[in-house]
Amino acid sequence: MSVMDTIGTNPAERRIGILVIPGFAVMSYASLVEPMRAANLLGRRSLYRMINIGLTGEPIPSSGAAVVMPQAQVGDDLRLDTLFVVAGGDPTGFSDKRTFAWLSRQARAGVQIGGVSGGPIILANAGLMSGRRMTVHWEHAEALAEISPHLLIERTLFVIDRDRVTCAGGTAPMDLMHALISQHHGVPFARLVSDWFMHTEIRPSAGPQRGGLVARVGSTNAAILDAVRAMEAHVAEPLALTDLAQIAGLSPRQLNRLFTEKLGRSTMRYYRDLRLEAAQNLLANSPLSLTEIAMATGFASPSHFSRVYAESYGKPPSVGR
Repeated sequence: MSVMDTIGTNPAERRIGILVIPGFAVMSYASLVEPMRAANLLGRRSLYRMINIGLTGEPIPSSGAAVVMPQAQVGDDLRLDTLFVVAGGDPTGFSDKRTFAWLSRQARAGVQIGGVSGGPIILANAGLMSGRRMTVHWEHAEALAEISPHLLIERTLFVIDRDRVTCAGGTAPMDLMHALISQHHGVPFARLVSDWFMHTEIRPSAGPQRGGLVARVGSTNAAILDAVRAMEAHVAEPLALTDLAQIAGLSPRQLNRLFTEKLGRSTMRYYRDLRLEAAQNLLANSPLSLTEIAMATGFASPSHFSRVYAESYGKPPSVGR
């Protein structure tokens, strides 16, 4: 099989904006953009068009010696598919209303909005993370929780919650990009990209703040682990069985048989239980309404969520709270 054969069925170029805030960390920036550069190289076509965006048209200094030259600036009409905010230093002090308004316009236009390292704090201060699960670099987590106690902050590597993507920074964006490239172009191609950087130990979104994926799932089977990684990355917008099977490189019937044999549950039953665990955590640790929790964990409606929760736990979610 050639490299080209590993690319999924949706090879359209994606326009990716990277809003780089002065004082950004080079490691976080490079871990985000380099997998996309490698994807373009390995795919022998422009799969990702990256556009560096500045607050102005001036060069953007990092926290070290590196400088990024912007190709665009805040306020431009860029017709993006995804917009990442990359920040370091003390992002809690960033309060540019013009940038906040522009980010809000991008979100209303349907652009997927992401934050890396300190970037999630800027998204939160722009009012874009309400009702969304999120993560942030551990250095900023306590301050953010104190400033905004209503936020659903998870101590994980990255979180994909519907149209929001947040990432802890450092090398974690490489794991995030593995998940996104898998979603866009398939797991085999994403593995090629990760291997390009000798990043062979792909970490799941739940990251090191929980037990390792093998210990958590209870299986070393590669197809099962690939499927569970995809489930954990798509809690709010569940994938279909056919999507999970494609990611695992099996037919839906084969994947179901494998889950039943190794884990004692069908694929979609395992997926449902995983989402219910996420909902139970939100019930216990967040002020979200049942409607908001149902949306955040991929249930069709509050009534559907309440029924499934009661079937699984023997009590309604209001009691679980």
